[in-house]
Amino acid sequence: MAMKLDTVDPAGPRDDAPDAARRIRTTDHSVEIVSDSGEGAQKCGQIFGAVSAKMGNGVWTVEIIPAEVEPPPRSIAGASGIRIRLGDRPVTNWGDETDLVVAFNEQVLLGRHRLGGLRKGALVLLEDMWASHPDDTIRAQWEEALEELTGAGYEIVLVPMEKQCLTVVDSARRGKNMFVLGMLCRIFSRDIDRAKDQIAGVFEKKSEEIVRRNFELLDLGYAWAAENLDVQFDVPVMDTDRDMVVMNGNEAIALGAVASGMEMAAMYPITPATSVSHSLGEMFQRFGGVLHQAEDEIAAAGVAIGASYAGRCAFTITSGPGLALKTEFLGLAVMTETPLVLVDVQRGGPSTGLPTKVEQSDLLAALWGQPGDAPKIVMAPATIEECFHVMITARRLAELFRAVVIVLSDANLATGVAPFPRPIADSSWFAGPPDQSPVADGGRPYDWDDRTGRSDRFVPGRPGGMHTVTGLAHDEGSKVAYDSAINQRASAMRARKIASFGSTLEPPPIHGDDAGDLLLVGWGSTRGAIEEAVDRARADGLAVSSTHLHFLSPLQPGLAEIFARFRRVMTVEINYSDDPAAPFVTDENRRRGQLATVLRSATLVDVDCWTRVLGEPLRPGAIERAIHERLDRDATPAEPGDDR
Repeated sequence: MAMKLDTVDPAGPRDDAPDAARRIRTTDHSVEIVSDSGEGAQKCGQIFGAVSAKMGNGVWTVEIIPAEVEPPPRSIAGASGIRIRLGDRPVTNWGDETDLVVAFNEQVLLGRHRLGGLRKGALVLLEDMWASHPDDTIRAQWEEALEELTGAGYEIVLVPMEKQCLTVVDSARRGKNMFVLGMLCRIFSRDIDRAKDQIAGVFEKKSEEIVRRNFELLDLGYAWAAENLDVQFDVPVMDTDRDMVVMNGNEAIALGAVASGMEMAAMYPITPATSVSHSLGEMFQRFGGVLHQAEDEIAAAGVAIGASYAGRCAFTITSGPGLALKTEFLGLAVMTETPLVLVDVQRGGPSTGLPTKVEQSDLLAALWGQPGDAPKIVMAPATIEECFHVMITARRLAELFRAVVIVLSDANLATGVAPFPRPIADSSWFAGPPDQSPVADGGRPYDWDDRTGRSDRFVPGRPGGMHTVTGLAHDEGSKVAYDSAINQRASAMRARKIASFGSTLEPPPIHGDDAGDLLLVGWGSTRGAIEEAVDRARADGLAVSSTHLHFLSPLQPGLAEIFARFRRVMTVEINYSDDPAAPFVTDENRRRGQLATVLRSATLVDVDCWTRVLGEPLRPGAIERAIHERLDRDATPAEPGDDR
């Protein structure tokens, strides 16, 4: 939503505010902190976002991570940082352009400017040390950058961060972030004591001296801003009496796994999924869980399958390249009908692709990435809160249907921080212990029910349940069988249990009217941006709505009927599709977005798509423009040969 400004302070001037301070009241505000890698901009933003959330604001954060582990300092493409969006209501996405930027040097600021990340007129707080740097080249870069940035219409304020920090620490490189946090606390009237509590928690394993120095830098930044900056922003808090928690999506997945009663996690480190295991490492053992770091992605899948076969509910964590390596073992889990939860925190591809950037690139791989028919349940959380609850659902489904359940998160959810209502533990989250009662006479490990495809799970040690497990085609007794009729029946039963689960699902809800000119369909982390764009378009009088899919295999029912109520249907996704106007692209050979491809096949509806692979979350403004372009094109008479 566009920022709404009210420069009149209804509460009057604060006692500690400069006489000439501008008090700007806004219901929506975005802040970016950008620096060279290793200067702590992300840590600063995480603390600022957490403090803001705990004070009652809606918050969404997105980390800005360079492609290289440690790119050269002062490089335009090497910006490392974070965006924090604050609001007076729940915030579901990172918004459009940034309103305020704190930059540790002018080159990383230039990179954000050239990517179109800053609002015209944005307030920029820029480290001033580079203007008088002894290196002639750096001074020349400064002057050229300032000329370009000033011409863009930003309000630039030079801040002596280095000089100020050196009054407290010997090296300012790892101190500026706390000085900046202090400035932001002053600018946004954040509770300085709450910020100190957050700092103490973040650095609890460090020495008391380090914590004390960070407190000094925080106070220094706050005091400098109070004395030198003539602007403050008031962002009202949300109206809620619910107890809230604040975390990122990977932390929510880890907590959800614990809350579900899962007992085993096997993984191999991979960006951006690794921090799930970091969170588990801090707590899993206290709840009886075992965290195993395998020697590679293949072994991690094997360990999880083995633990699950033995009766322990297990899951494995990875990203795109790891999903590819786990392919054969996923097929084994499907064939042996061993419960398994796989969390795939998606990133850009193919191959190693964009390790630190967001993309919804793995849907088709999750659905069809194994040879032969290997049906699975595939789910996609849309919010950080859903990252918690999806693990509880995934565990129950994996065990109930003896199935592989893939949870498709992504880098946007993984590092994004947001508050949500504190979950209240429920005993129904936990599955009972594995059945160890004697198997009835004549019972077989794959006694498929003809109607549901389900069969009883034989856990090793169950009296009368001894059998040989095989990844080869097998009959109800788990004996290798190449008989045509047996293979046909086994394939049908593995598929039928997924279909039987699908019969329990409900059609997805519609955001907006139930009928109209255009329906947007999304999945995963794009929900907030899509719905904000739809709300803007509807405010302009457009007949547009949206729906969001949480189950991608099996698909939620009723989609064809929903689509029939709209003149056009278009998916919005963060993966690649061909531009219809590109050379050699025709309606027959056009590569469409991954969800669009699935929906066209499932519903036989001419589902269009709007996709981007820019390595960043979608902006609601860009989606809003796509809505207008699609409807404007429909309103324009078609030219001869136009197959729109």
